[in-house]
Amino acid sequence: MAEFISFDPNVEVIGQSMLSVVAGMDATAHSLIEKYGLDKLEPEKWYPLQPILDFYKEISLSRKAMLNLVRTGMKVPEKAVFPPEIDTLEKALMMLDEVYHINHRGGEIGHYHAHALRSRHIDIIAETPFPCDLDYGIIVGLARRFKPADSNLAVYHDLRAPCRKKGAETCTYHISW
Repeated sequence: MAEFISFDPNVEVIGQSMLSVVAGMDATAHSLIEKYGLDKLEPEKWYPLQPILDFYKEISLSRKAMLNLVRTGMKVPEKAVFPPEIDTLEKALMMLDEVYHINHRGGEIGHYHAHALRSRHIDIIAETPFPCDLDYGIIVGLARRFKPADSNLAVYHDLRAPCRKKGAETCTYHISW
């Protein structure tokens, strides 16, 4: 598995979730947003995943790739559909895979594997076709949305673990608060 390649050509993503892509991009990405039809998204409509991955790939080649992808990822939790029972950071992280599957359909989309290591420390192993920087942004955005007010949040991409940027199947992210 690699970044930017859908695991299944039938996978679709809900427009509501993809609206965050447009919100997270800066003005320099406007022509790409139009090129890939992301300027015409409808919240309730489903869209093929591969063209969206192609968009991310093109963004990844830009000078500000990491910044754009992280910023976009951070916007995803603002627009994604969440079950109402998610009301804490622990629940949000432990149910990330379920939320991912609510916002995608049509075949194998990959997974987010959550592992609670101790109180207020969870690791996420991402096995998705999305770029690492986008996944990092999603996890940071999710953590910021649900973190307790009295906590010190830390999120980092484990560069010692396998990484999809280097051809691996997964990336590991550590979250503590």
